[in-house]
Amino acid sequence: MKKIIYFLTGLIAAFQLAGCDESKLDLESQSAYDYKTYFTSSEGLNQAVIATYATLLHNGLWAREYYFIFDLLGYEAKKTTNLQGDMAQLADYSFGTSQAQISQLWNSLYRLILRSNVVIDRAGVWNPTAAADQQAAKQYIAEARFLRSYAYFNIVNLWGKAPLITAYDSTVANNYPSRSSAEAIWATIENDLKLAAADLPVTYDAATGLGRATKGAAVALLGKSYLYQKKWAQAETTLAQLTAAPFTYSLDPSYENLFSSTNQSSPENIFQIMNAKWTDWGIGNQYYVFGGQETWGGKATHSDRAQEYGFKDWFNVYVPTTTVKSFQYPHPATSANYVDPRAKFTFYGSKESGGDTQYCQKCAGGAIDFPFKADDPQGYYVWKKYQYYNEVASYGGPQSSINGQVIRFADVLLMLAEAQIQQGKTGADPLALINQVRKRSGAVAYTSLGAQADAMKLIMRERQVELCGEQSRYFDLIRWGIAKQTINAQRAAEPGDGKQPFQDKNVLLPIPDVEKNYNPNVAKDIANGWN
Repeated sequence: MKKIIYFLTGLIAAFQLAGCDESKLDLESQSAYDYKTYFTSSEGLNQAVIATYATLLHNGLWAREYYFIFDLLGYEAKKTTNLQGDMAQLADYSFGTSQAQISQLWNSLYRLILRSNVVIDRAGVWNPTAAADQQAAKQYIAEARFLRSYAYFNIVNLWGKAPLITAYDSTVANNYPSRSSAEAIWATIENDLKLAAADLPVTYDAATGLGRATKGAAVALLGKSYLYQKKWAQAETTLAQLTAAPFTYSLDPSYENLFSSTNQSSPENIFQIMNAKWTDWGIGNQYYVFGGQETWGGKATHSDRAQEYGFKDWFNVYVPTTTVKSFQYPHPATSANYVDPRAKFTFYGSKESGGDTQYCQKCAGGAIDFPFKADDPQGYYVWKKYQYYNEVASYGGPQSSINGQVIRFADVLLMLAEAQIQQGKTGADPLALINQVRKRSGAVAYTSLGAQADAMKLIMRERQVELCGEQSRYFDLIRWGIAKQTINAQRAAEPGDGKQPFQDKNVLLPIPDVEKNYNPNVAKDIANGWN
């Protein structure tokens, strides 16, 4: 899908008008298109769907802010002195209701919902006669339902109660929707994903559909939704579907490949955020992530993460020493000190830490030793995952084409194992699932999981190590109910930190001022000025 993310001026204008009051739609469109006349063909509706996917790269989401927000809040990233201003407030948990990144996240998630609702509305009234167009209409609606579910999945986990908007008409009729219960939002997510899974294809043509939501993506997000609601049996049944026909997912033989510029072809992919170097488009601006989406940014669709996290570039974050230590634990068979081999694929560091000690392996001059600073009081561990320092010594600007992993097969296998363990099943089935994930990276297999409490400790550590730096940790800690104790303990033990900043209120994010100041029905439903 990298090569079909394009935006027509008329289409953008149509989406902007879609969020306005109906009285403002009386002006005649200078391009002879409007909301009712543009989306009346497969081509027009496909453009609407692509514009909906494009929201995933808007401010607050995956081009930049999303990884900063959840790596910092989950303490899988620790700020360096280079990280200043409001970003640093995320690292310190000193943010409030005016925090820019949280406001941008809220806005972009609701923009994703609005655009999804437009697609569902317009494709629903299209009523084509050709069989191919009828099938296309079903697919477009299903894709929009998946994207809307993804938005609400984030919203309900981060804010709990929130406005639930499921139709374009309701956006026009009611500019001030009240908050709905978390239960109502979860019910909508479940219903949308069931409908989406029924009409989405298992695969697409690689030339035209790469990156689009598939049946497997809908099933995976549905299973994840059940797991987050503690519906263990339903989560198990749903996630297990992905291990059998018609699905053909498998673990990538190379763990490192999952976070490289070639990861779009991995058999492990279930849903990714698609990126491309800004230079691939021939137009655009590499700094589009700083507010330029769909205005001056052109077709830029890259990620800033490599540049911002890179130790040879902007170097805004370390990997916390306490996160590095999570890769060190007793050997499953001998109880001797053991370093998980996934450490080498996750961070650069010392030989003793298990981190990679060289970079620039593909550079003309050959590999370079990583300049580990043993005397750095902060701990000198830096990110390797999602970096491409194996190819170049430095980047020279934000332009990473590495796709972001949203859901991959290893995550599904670990969620499936957890769903079984949460039901008291600690035998061969969850053991095999966990060992399958460990085997891929060369980690030593477990011989047993023990009792339920011990098995849960193992699955928690396995998710921390396998998914480190993939914006899963924060969500896991919140849903397990251990965020405050875990993050404060980690921060207290971290060199150069020593703080315990997580408060009870931080279990949910604050309702942004941008919403409170606009919507009186939301504003009056907020306790203690927070949520």
